[in-house]
Amino acid sequence: MPDQLTLIKERLKSKSEPSTVEFVTKVVPGAQKIYGVKTPELNLIVKEHKSGGFELAKTLWKSGALEERIVAIKILEKIGAKDPEQTLALVKQFSSSVENWAECDGLGMQALKGVRKNHTAEIFALAEKYNHAKSLWQRRLSLVMVEWYTREPKFHSRIKKLVKGVESDEEYYVQKAVQWINRNFEKKK
Repeated sequence: MPDQLTLIKERLKSKSEPSTVEFVTKVVPGAQKIYGVKTPELNLIVKEHKSGGFELAKTLWKSGALEERIVAIKILEKIGAKDPEQTLALVKQFSSSVENWAECDGLGMQALKGVRKNHTAEIFALAEKYNHAKSLWQRRLSLVMVEWYTREPKFHSRIKKLVKGVESDEEYYVQKAVQWINRNFEKKK
C-alpha cells in the first residue's frame, strides 16, 4: 500500500491543469514547483488524508511543492485544536522556509484557526518576535497571524504596535499586509 505522500503526489499530478499552473504562477510569484491543482481538489485531498496528522503535514511541507504545502496548512487547520502546542511549533518551524505570500497567509490564518481563541498570548508573542525578523515572510506573518484579532477592540493597541514596527518596511508584501490591517481598522470606525 503506497504511503499518503505518494498517494497525494499521484493525485496532484493527475489533477494538474496547465491553465491553473499559468494562473498560479502569475498570482503567486516566486512560487516553487506548482502542480496546477485547484482549491476544491486540494480540499478533497485534505479531507481524505487529514488522518495523517502532524507527521503528514511535516512531510508535505518538506516535500516543497506549493500545493503540497497548502495541503499541509489545511491539515493543520483541521487538526490544530487537538494539539495546540504542536500546531504552534509547526507554524514556527514552517515560517522559516516560507517562499511566497500564499504560504505565509495560509500559515497565519488557516493553520492557526483552531488555536487562535485559546492561545492568543502565544500568537501575539510569536507575532512580536517575527515583527523584526530578517525574513520578509516572517515580518508579513507578524501581521497576518493577528489579522483575525482586528475584530476585537481590546487587541487593537497591540496590533497597531506591530503595524508601527513594519510600516516603513520597504518590502512590497510587508506593505500589502500593513495596508490590509489598516483597512480592517478603517472598517471598524
